[in-house]
Amino acid sequence: MARNFKDLSEREILALAISLEEEDGRVYADFADGLREIYPATAALFDDMGAEESGHRASLIATYRERFGEHIPLIRRQDVKGFVQRRPFWLTRPLKIAEVRKQAEIMELETRQFYQKAIGQVTDAGVRKLLGDLEEVERKQPDHGRGSGREDHARCREEGGRGTTALVCIADRAARSGRTDGWLRVDPGSRIRRCVCHKSSHDALLVGLAASIGAGISMAFAEALSDDGSLTGRGRPVLRGAVTD
Repeated sequence: MARNFKDLSEREILALAISLEEEDGRVYADFADGLREIYPATAALFDDMGAEESGHRASLIATYRERFGEHIPLIRRQDVKGFVQRRPFWLTRPLKIAEVRKQAEIMELETRQFYQKAIGQVTDAGVRKLLGDLEEVERKQPDHGRGSGREDHARCREEGGRGTTALVCIADRAARSGRTDGWLRVDPGSRIRRCVCHKSSHDALLVGLAASIGAGISMAFAEALSDDGSLTGRGRPVLRGAVTD
């Protein structure tokens, strides 16, 4: 039977964090492998994300060994209440890039929420600092690589800079769930880069409208998909999304 997150010890929280980082890294590797032939630039992004998760896991293991020794108990996401159940669509071929991008955003959101919750449940200063550093990395992801300039550039390259296709992708990105806990980052720099791809003032206007509409629906939809409230302690997702939107 799955345990409540609040009942986990500090040792178990660290063991769970190690398991989560390993699983996410392997999922990103599957994304990269499944996209490499058709979307090589996006596959390269997922390669980098997988390497980053590996670095996080190494830091967690080093801290665990220092505190609790060599044996790390196997505690997985399905052993703890509050995690989203993942459908392993990344094992099928060919991968649908829209599903991959949405899943990656949900994964990042859930990881950040996990670290936020874990920080409040551990007492050791070193462990708290490590968890806080990892949470900060996840929180800042849209600002340096995932979903910002690098992804914009990758999409422009892979989608050929076609006006209609690029615009659809912009609207899709604006409306997709999970972006930084439902908050849509309307970054003028990234929007300008996208407009350059199709060089149209009319499209630029539509980009702004897409971003505004996406912001309106992002919070409620992201909240509903991100967690069931038991991990983050924020209540029922429908009510939470309605209140915060």
